Amino acid sequence: MALAKLNQTLDSPQTPSDKRGYEYDLVIVGGGIVGLTLASALKDSGLSVLLIEAKVASAAVAKGQAYAVHMLSSLIYQGIGIWDKMLPQIAKYCRVRLSDGDYPGVVEFATDDIGTPELGYVAEHQALLQPLQEFVQDCPNVTYLCPAEVVNTQYQRDAVTIDIKVAGELRTLKSKLLVAADGSRSPIRQAAGIKTSGWKYWQSCIVAFVKPEKPHNNTAYERFWSSGPFAILPLPGNRCRIVWTAPHEEAKALCALDDEQFLRELTRRYGDHMGKLELLGDRFIFQVQLMQSDRYVLPRLALIGDAAHNCHPVGGQGLNLGIRDAAALAQVIQAAHKAGKDIGEIHILKRYERWRKLENLTILGFTDLLDRMFSNNFLPVVLVRRLGLWLLQRVPMLKVFMLKLMIGLKGRTPELAKR
Repeated sequence: MALAKLNQTLDSPQTPSDKRGYEYDLVIVGGGIVGLTLASALKDSGLSVLLIEAKVASAAVAKGQAYAVHMLSSLIYQGIGIWDKMLPQIAKYCRVRLSDGDYPGVVEFATDDIGTPELGYVAEHQALLQPLQEFVQDCPNVTYLCPAEVVNTQYQRDAVTIDIKVAGELRTLKSKLLVAADGSRSPIRQAAGIKTSGWKYWQSCIVAFVKPEKPHNNTAYERFWSSGPFAILPLPGNRCRIVWTAPHEEAKALCALDDEQFLRELTRRYGDHMGKLELLGDRFIFQVQLMQSDRYVLPRLALIGDAAHNCHPVGGQGLNLGIRDAAALAQVIQAAHKAGKDIGEIHILKRYERWRKLENLTILGFTDLLDRMFSNNFLPVVLVRRLGLWLLQRVPMLKVFMLKLMIGLKGRTPELAKR
């Protein structure tokens, strides 16, 4: 967005929020997938929205990552009206095979278990981000400012004042509500003095992309080794995304291998059921952590996505929790706005916190339990988890409950997902 247009918007807003001089009803800091999802969900809200992203749009799209997109997330995007733009670029998965190391027993989840045509999807970063970027730029109530940086915030009783730097110029604006969608190290959260609880795991996560010789048949695999979970997720073009969790030093050593050696180690864990593997592109490594913000809201401030929580990558829950945050917050503030209430007041924002904080904590605890249970060779623990796998395969009610929990169909459903 050009600076001239920004100056015009800030100095002479076309639709001021009210007579007290708010330039925007809502300012979202962080133009990643979660921040863009919130802005998109507010397209018909009647609220004026400013979305601020520090990176240039092309750099944000180029991020080499892929995500599991759960059933509830797909329903949210259908409700927004953007899913059809995403669908051609992503892959569905219709089966999930869960196993414990070399133990021969396998739990298979399939579409027949819950009566849906698929269990979920896998999408590369740009397949989600680019349609969202294009969507918000067509929303008349959303101003998309990229690149720009928030340099200071001041919270008052009836507004939040935000200093932003864009094209070397410093500008100041007022908003009823500031939403932090600026990642796990959220400067907005830190500046507000919100503390977090959690820990860093003894593991790091390696992400790689491969092309198997045989078809992946839209099947996702999660195999639990004592060193950590190992997942294979299907992508378009018969490619797969590998999510390989291992102790820090082992993960670093694996990433330091040349391609041939890395593929050899990968095949040891992957198996030969899909034939020869071809490594595509670079490998990425990141440290695994669990984090929950002590508070999701303060007067005039709300946290969503990684700014509010982080979880272990097992089960591909992280992004999906953020998408649900965005849908929930959009629902809460739209309802307040329609009722003529101030969307930045703490008693309004607490409705969002009560909705999402416990649900997120449940998933954080579930992923932590999975990792600790399966990354453990203590015989009683091994016996308990293998009994659990045996029960999952043979008790339909338990199997359906676990599957619905994993794909987001347990808990409160946002109205967007019901359209």
